[in-house]
Amino acid sequence: MNIAETPFDFVTASYLTRISNQSAGTLAELLTGLEHCSDTSIFHHTFQTLGTHHFLTEGFSNDFAQWVLSATNRNDLAEQLAALDIRDYTSIAALRSDLCRVVQDFCAAQPQLAAQSALEPFYFCESVEVNVPLGRSARTLEEFREGLEHLSHAGFHFHFISSRLRLQLRTNDFSHWLSGSLGLRTLADSVDHIDIYTNTLDSARVKMLRLIDRERRKA
Repeated sequence: MNIAETPFDFVTASYLTRISNQSAGTLAELLTGLEHCSDTSIFHHTFQTLGTHHFLTEGFSNDFAQWVLSATNRNDLAEQLAALDIRDYTSIAALRSDLCRVVQDFCAAQPQLAAQSALEPFYFCESVEVNVPLGRSARTLEEFREGLEHLSHAGFHFHFISSRLRLQLRTNDFSHWLSGSLGLRTLADSVDHIDIYTNTLDSARVKMLRLIDRERRKA
């Protein structure tokens, strides 16, 4: 049995949401908002959205794409915004840059549509993250499985999705620890390839537990 020198410490997170003083009533104003809103606002409307709507597997993956579709009826632009996969980003600056590029290109090509009033305004919100250690840690795969099984949705989202920004790596806390501390690189890669867009947080956890059980049977 592999025993890690560095334990995995389970953490949960809660988010305080506040509405900022920025809003958008047109696509051109959305672009201005994207350029000037806070990093926490970009996080809220992209990374945090996946946690808030953890039970959904259909629809667009971020609030910007959803608003563009529902309030401006621009399915083409909404699909381009939704196509930005947050798993590809290790910084908010890079994600913001691509969001702005997509909207800017559309506005430049369709200036009349860019100035057209939306059915309802988009309100930029911010998430303030509060992390709370759970007092549970793991040094073996068995202990890790037990902790994972009882982890809340908020804790799972913290370790599996938003952790990419914290690690500055294209992976998650779980895979990072499984590979680096237990040497289980194949398992880590399999966990990292669980699709966060076609799974709910619950189904992603179930798949992860099955992968761990398969690994344990090898021992």
